[in-house]
Amino acid sequence: MAVFIHDTNIISPLGFSTDDNFQKILSGKSAIEKVFINDKIGFVYAGKINDELFNSHFQSINADFKGSRIEKLLIAALSPIVEKNPLKNDSVLILSTTKGNIAALANNNLSGAFIDQLAKNIINYFSFKIEPIVVSNACTSGVVALSLAKRFIEMEQFTNAYVVAVDELTPFVVSGFQSFQAMSNEPCKPYDADRSGVNLGEAAVAVFVSNEDRTESIQILGDANINDANHISGPSRTGEGLFLSIEKALNEAQIASNQIDYISAHGTATLFNDEMEAVAFNRLNLQNVPTNSLKGYFGHTLGASGLLETVITIESLKNNVLIPSFGYQQQGTTQQINIITNKEQKSLKTALKTASGFGGSNSAMILVKNVDHVRN
Repeated sequence: MAVFIHDTNIISPLGFSTDDNFQKILSGKSAIEKVFINDKIGFVYAGKINDELFNSHFQSINADFKGSRIEKLLIAALSPIVEKNPLKNDSVLILSTTKGNIAALANNNLSGAFIDQLAKNIINYFSFKIEPIVVSNACTSGVVALSLAKRFIEMEQFTNAYVVAVDELTPFVVSGFQSFQAMSNEPCKPYDADRSGVNLGEAAVAVFVSNEDRTESIQILGDANINDANHISGPSRTGEGLFLSIEKALNEAQIASNQIDYISAHGTATLFNDEMEAVAFNRLNLQNVPTNSLKGYFGHTLGASGLLETVITIESLKNNVLIPSFGYQQQGTTQQINIITNKEQKSLKTALKTASGFGGSNSAMILVKNVDHVRN
């Protein structure tokens, strides 16, 4: 059974719709700037949603809602999707997040910090009839959530799914990444020789997935999620989990690596992650495929990143445009990969989205505009 991604929506520092975000990226706009976190942490380079602008936007959605900020972000992302695609009795919500409402702990609200409670609050708001599914699998969560939606629909458990992803920029998250010494003191530069670490970001994203083939829908042709259990935080030096994930996704899609037109990679701008991806891509003869990281535009949005970057990848496919990898100037990995440096119009049919995360998690997903044009 074929599974398709239809309507999408993005709430991020760059805008409050998919089109807003995509147009800002096409114009070369990055959300990364100096952001004040608190008195102890001070300023860091990150992508943060402007609360004044977002609150004004949310007033047009529900002026009376008194829930948490993260609930408002999810509601704002999902509302236009539900409005366009009304819920059915078997509609399921799949939530991707790494931290959920972790900000509740600062107010001694322990129960409010449970991720399952966040998911239940959202299904109650929209009146879903089925219990939600929560995916919290480090930074692969967004892609894994889409994979789950695809597989449940293929197994005829549901006819459609609303996949949402969110993570906030909080002192808890920033201090955690600082403890790893993984954060850059300047805007991040994925794959660049002078890269020095990650910038964090925040976003909420929603997509509607079903077995219905609509005009301009994007098909999920293949996917795989493999954990190589290399290390709690460090990626495999051989790229084993990512290599196997891409290989299995290609096999399911029944296409060869030379049929991939574009790769939206994970690209965190840490020394080890970017090197691992370059190794994996070379092992699969993908080193010449145009590749970018979107982290330079948004920062690393953690549990939202996989879904956020998938949506931008879909827009690239639909608009036949390759987006430069923001911050990149000079090859910084030991094995060569084809990093996009200039915006370019090019006929695109098939894209590969990859993600990697702590604990050895890796994901790959193949997206296609028209499967007949790829397999014939």
